[in-house]
Amino acid sequence: MIGILIVGIIFLFGVVVVQIGKVTDLTAKIRGEETVNRNITNSQAKWLMVFCVVFLVYCVASAWYYKNSMLGYGPHEAASAHGGDIDSLFNVTLFFTGIVFILTHIALFWFTYKYRRQEGRVGKFFSHDNKLEAIWTIVPALVMVYLVTNGLVVWNEVMPDVDPQEEVLEFEATGSQFLWEIRYPGPDGKLGTKNFRLINGGNNPLGQDWTDKKNIDDFHATDIYLPVNQKVRVRITAKDVLHNFYLPHFRLKMDAIPGLPTYFVFTPTKTTEEYREELSKYPEWQVPFDPEDPNGPQRWEMFDYELACAELCGKGHYSMRRIVKVVSQEEYDEWFNAQSSYYVQNIRNTDLDPFKGELLDYEINARSKELLSEFEAALIEDNPSDISINLTNVFFNTGSAELRERSKYELENISKILKEYSDVSIEISGHTDNTGDANANLILSRERANAVINYLVNKGIGSNRLRAVGYGQSQPADTNDTVEGRQANRRIEMKIISQNL
Repeated sequence: MIGILIVGIIFLFGVVVVQIGKVTDLTAKIRGEETVNRNITNSQAKWLMVFCVVFLVYCVASAWYYKNSMLGYGPHEAASAHGGDIDSLFNVTLFFTGIVFILTHIALFWFTYKYRRQEGRVGKFFSHDNKLEAIWTIVPALVMVYLVTNGLVVWNEVMPDVDPQEEVLEFEATGSQFLWEIRYPGPDGKLGTKNFRLINGGNNPLGQDWTDKKNIDDFHATDIYLPVNQKVRVRITAKDVLHNFYLPHFRLKMDAIPGLPTYFVFTPTKTTEEYREELSKYPEWQVPFDPEDPNGPQRWEMFDYELACAELCGKGHYSMRRIVKVVSQEEYDEWFNAQSSYYVQNIRNTDLDPFKGELLDYEINARSKELLSEFEAALIEDNPSDISINLTNVFFNTGSAELRERSKYELENISKILKEYSDVSIEISGHTDNTGDANANLILSRERANAVINYLVNKGIGSNRLRAVGYGQSQPADTNDTVEGRQANRRIEMKIISQNL
């Protein structure tokens, strides 16, 4: 019904236009063609002058009205070190193009008024004017040379890459339909390599090459955290179509191109809280964030920097928004230390792990700290001999007292601890599950304990500080009815038996 109504209205509008045309023709015949043309010309010229004034006033007034929200003035001054240079470049360009814009429109509409058709006026023809042509050529050329030179200066200051020896925080942003996947390097400060052939939506969305150990501590983040006044290099790429990495508050905009990584280097200079404080000084930000909750937080309190995609990459384009938090170095360190490696959380010891069954550096270091912590905790107990420390990384060949190569890390840690605490004596005890003959298990547990003692003696620990005991299957730590339980029962333990104060 509404469609029929719309068609009817359009039809009636056409009829009105046709009838107006007929009335105009009839009027021209009655009044005379020349009189009508003169009246129309004068009327058009005057209305065009009115339009010129209204149009220019509207352009200037709207630019002034929206300068704080759309043109980067007021509360939205650049929040990066290079942003001021880009804003200055835009201001200079706006100054010259603004002058040309206003003067050409005034001339355009003034000429339509001044040189409108009038009786007795004859146009003068001249083929050329060297002076005028020189002015129109030289002046724009000089302005263009200045603008281009100024732009090149800013470009060379903003776009260079970082020096390999320079201290910089690098992270990676990968665009896809319809999200940004953010990857940070771990404590090693280096991003691992990727291979698009390894991309798997289930467990490897970025195609990280797990044989590259730099990938081991890399982690994925939902939001972007950046420390203030720290130079940042963002590595930008895409998986499917063209995207655009756009941080408007930092004056950063760079295409994300499948198969062609790009980058941008910038330094954030205002924390999120500092930017909010700047916004709080402006009336337009001193209003409720939610109009339906007048007592709720104000608009400036809910502000966040944001990452957007500035390409129309599909119907879900809007959902690529990501929050960017600029914080102090202390806050950044706290957030950074709370993150978990993607490899550790999703790949470690699975069939995709190329290092399955090996001890990696991060595990060795973590175990070293853990063992020292357990030892020192036992040391301060009233009865340290009651505390057994499970040496989880001491391994033997099946049915044998021969130490595996992987055991050296745990035993080296014990050696370092005993050298640091030279007044402490310890007991090393061996335990087995209940599989097989009990007497054979007892002998095996004693031999394994002695193997650990021999290793420590060879590392310079006095044998008078060491005691080996085998308990066989007599002291199970778990049930022997399951595979996991029996594995837990096959263990080597350490306890403090004396300390010479």
